[in-house]
Amino acid sequence: MKPHPWFVPWLVGSAVAASALSCAAQAQPVTTTPALAVSRPSLAQAVAAAWLRSAEATQAQGRQRQARADQAVAASWLAAPPALQLSQREGRGNAANGQRETDVGVALPLWRIGARATAGQAAQAELDWSTAAEQAARLQVAGQVREALGQLGGLEAEQRLAALQSQLLARLAEDVDRRVKAGDLAPADAMAAHAEWLSSQAQEAEAQQKLRSQQAQWQLLTGLAVSAQGPTPAMEAAFDLSDVHPELQLAARAVERAQRQLALVQAQRAEGPELGVSLRQERPGQGNPTQTSVGVALRLPFGTATHAQPRIAAALSEVDMALTQQQRTRDRLAAELELARSQWQGAQAQARLEAQRAALLRERATHIERAFKAGESPLPELLRALGAAAQAETASERQQALLSLAQARLHQAQGILP
Repeated sequence: MKPHPWFVPWLVGSAVAASALSCAAQAQPVTTTPALAVSRPSLAQAVAAAWLRSAEATQAQGRQRQARADQAVAASWLAAPPALQLSQREGRGNAANGQRETDVGVALPLWRIGARATAGQAAQAELDWSTAAEQAARLQVAGQVREALGQLGGLEAEQRLAALQSQLLARLAEDVDRRVKAGDLAPADAMAAHAEWLSSQAQEAEAQQKLRSQQAQWQLLTGLAVSAQGPTPAMEAAFDLSDVHPELQLAARAVERAQRQLALVQAQRAEGPELGVSLRQERPGQGNPTQTSVGVALRLPFGTATHAQPRIAAALSEVDMALTQQQRTRDRLAAELELARSQWQGAQAQARLEAQRAALLRERATHIERAFKAGESPLPELLRALGAAAQAETASERQQALLSLAQARLHQAQGILP
């Protein structure tokens, strides 16, 4: 008899390998190839490694250095670098023979009243914003790592189950060969068993290739030459959007930053006052004593509202944009959280159903295997039962991987960093 044409064996779980055939129960455990043998650092370690390799980390460091430099400027008692002024005058003509004047001065730019404190607040707001931006960028990198980790989990399960399926069908082919030699089965049955075994080997090779490809992408993302499948974190009971979400914190710091910049622009409508200190040395002429004098000058620029309006208007626009972006960010995150919550609940229900279905088909395959050994069931029926059990086991494993991925996406939507 020929096996059913639609039967394609694919990825049976360890439970099927233990219960479907007694020979599979006696087999040694399958060991993964050296290329797939991996250690398992934690998710937090993987995220930290990916963050160090990301361009966002470099940008965050640059923004924080700039903010600290602005703080250093605001901490100075001068509004701008001081300047050294040198000048010299010499008399011309007979009456001014030998007359010379030399001026040495220092210009000290001063802060306007309240401008220094405002500049310090603006620099602090910039630093707070850069810190919040770093946390939000870390969350984005964590999302990429979680997505890659979910893909790795599914592919590792496929590779493991493909290896178990190949081992099970190899044992089955050996058993069929013995029964063909004993005259209990026809040679066609041996051909069918070997054909299914060869097909399972091809499926195993394909699963290994997919896993190696995903591991290469993982290494590119994190720099780790391992799959880094960490433990599944516990689920939180609440699904509310928290104000400590990194993206909400970033939006809030952006609003504060824009408001502080507006206050700084309003405080600096004109240039700051300038204090000048000078030393003058005069020599009236030959025979006259040299005269030295010290001068102090104060420069007070006058600012007008007209000239300050363009900068104030631009700062007001930044405040409006920051407030609008804050509300849009909150709306988007709330929608993403609701979607992630519904997907996680749906994945839970589907995983439970797939597990029940796999258990039923494993039990069915066990009964047919016993009938096959007793000579009451043909080989094609056993192969179909094993195939159905393998497909159900694969679907259950895949759904478990999808459930873990849905859980990770829910954590991502909640803004939880590992």
